[in-house]
Order: sequence, then structure tokens, then C-alpha cells
Amino acid sequence: MESHDGEWSLNELQKLEGHTDRVWSVAWNPATGVAGVPPVLASCSGDKTVRVWEQNPSSSSWFCKAVLDETHTRTVRSCAWSPSGKLLATGSFDATTAIWENVGGDFECVSTLEGHENEVKSVCWNASGSLLATCGRDRSVWIWEVLPGNEFECASVLQGHTQDVKMVQWHPTMDILFSCSYDNTVKIWAEDGDDDWHCVQTLNEANGGHTSTVWALSFNPAGDKVVTCSDDLTIKIWGTDSRKMMSGDGYVPWNHLCTLSGYHDRTIFSVHWSREGIIASGAADDAVRFFVESKDGSVSIIPHHIFRTSFPYLWSFHMLTFRWFLLSD
Repeated sequence: MESHDGEWSLNELQKLEGHTDRVWSVAWNPATGVAGVPPVLASCSGDKTVRVWEQNPSSSSWFCKAVLDETHTRTVRSCAWSPSGKLLATGSFDATTAIWENVGGDFECVSTLEGHENEVKSVCWNASGSLLATCGRDRSVWIWEVLPGNEFECASVLQGHTQDVKMVQWHPTMDILFSCSYDNTVKIWAEDGDDDWHCVQTLNEANGGHTSTVWALSFNPAGDKVVTCSDDLTIKIWGTDSRKMMSGDGYVPWNHLCTLSGYHDRTIFSVHWSREGIIASGAADDAVRFFVESKDGSVSIIPHHIFRTSFPYLWSFHMLTFRWFLLSD
């Protein structure tokens, strides 16, 4: 994606083919794409597999480096690399989360996390890689502590949502966890001094929140704003006082800043905030919209570009997920 005199252009570099069912999630390995290390991407699918893709440095083309297909027995719904890029977590409708490690060029399942009653919908590592969060159809959020030797221990099971939980996301620098749900809310979880986790705030219709299922959320690079998207066809921006938040003087609440509506005409499934400050949203109308913050620093967001597929309203082509990635020079 490039900008020329204020006009954005979006160009297809390559189509990665191999999955035989819907692709639910993709994740860039954060330890790649820098210092001469080729970028690596993981994708997971309804075909019960995870594929790891790598860019060929000499040709810039992409190839499938590995197919992880002997662990999950149902749809693999979510995948996430640890901050170090050494471990890959995958959450499945078979109620398990698998932890994969690249051992001598081969990916091995080194741990299987069990506890959810049914479908795992999302997995996410915290900034240090010491905690892993999972959520599922059973309305719960689990926090796992990473122990030596690729061992994992359940640190807490968070109950509070009244419907299945669609996504979990850690704050980019702090151990504060956000979860969004079919119950139309976003819940914010934090640990108290006694190692107990509890809900410190709920973002709902009463404080400017969504009126239908909240599908996804994403933080801006500074960590003082978060964007959410919903079945109510809106995108909402939330903010907090970053200076107070970083001071450690207790919890600082998040407030609704603005609502973006009228840009999608079907369910908005995915939203992601890039390190360059661009918000991308993908929806069931088969369109991806791009938004940038106004130059005056206000919280109003303006649409900058739209990309639409040539297959309108076909479920198999819905924009279910996307992730920004910044390549170094």
C-alpha cells in the first residue's frame, strides 16, 4: 500500500493458495522481516490445518514452508506468534489450544492446552510473552502463564460475558486484557495485587458502545486508543489518558471518542490499526476500508481508500481477517 500525493494505491503482490476451506486468521511472525530475516506468515483454516508461509529473499515470491495438520480435529479459528517469534499458538473449535515450536526447521506441537468446554475463538500473547489469553464459545476467558520447558499453567478463568467471546487482545505494553463478545460488550480485565484478575470496566451501549455483537478490536501504536467493530455496522474509537495510565496510579478508564458509520453495509468482522496509524476494516460487504486520523489531531477519522472484491455478498469471500506488517528497508 503506497501513498502518492495523498492518494493511496493498493496492489496485490501474490495470492497464497493451499487451504481447502475458509481462512479464519493470519498472523505475522514479529521476529521476521527485519535484519535480513525473510518475513513469515501463519494462516489457519476450516480445513483443520495451519500453514506457515515465507518470502523467498531472492525472488520476493511466497511459498508454503510448513503445513501443521496432525493436531487439531476441527476448524482452526485463531493463530498468534509469541513476541519472540519462537512459539505459535493456535486455537481450535476442538476446544484446545496448541503451542508449536520451530525445532530444527520443523514445527512440533510442544504443548496442548485444555480447559475450554467447546470452541476456542481467539488466542493472544501479552507483550512480554509471559502470558497467553484464550477465549471461546463457553463465554470464558482463560489466562495461561508460560513456564520453563514450554509448560503452561492456568493463572485465571475470567467469567463475566453472557455470550460467546469473539476476541481477546492484550494492551501493547501493559498487562491489561480486552475481550469482545456476542453480548455486545467489550470487557477490560486487570490483575490486582493478590494475583487475582477481575473486570475493571465494561464498554457497552450505556457508555457509547455497540448495540450488537462486537467482533474485533485493535490498539493504536501508542496504546492510548483502541478501535472496535461490530455487527451493528459501526466502528468505534475509544481513548484513555496515556500519561495517567503509565504512571501506575490505579486504573484509568477508557472513554468513547467517536463512531464511524455508513462506510460498510454488512457486518464488520475485522479491524486492525497499523504502526503507521492507518485503520483497516473488513466486512461482509466484501470491502476493506482504510481510515486515517485528521491532521489537526482530532479524533475524527476520514476514509482514505476502499478496496472491494469482485464477488459481492459471497460468504466465502467475506473479509474475515487481515493484519498489517511493516517491512524494514
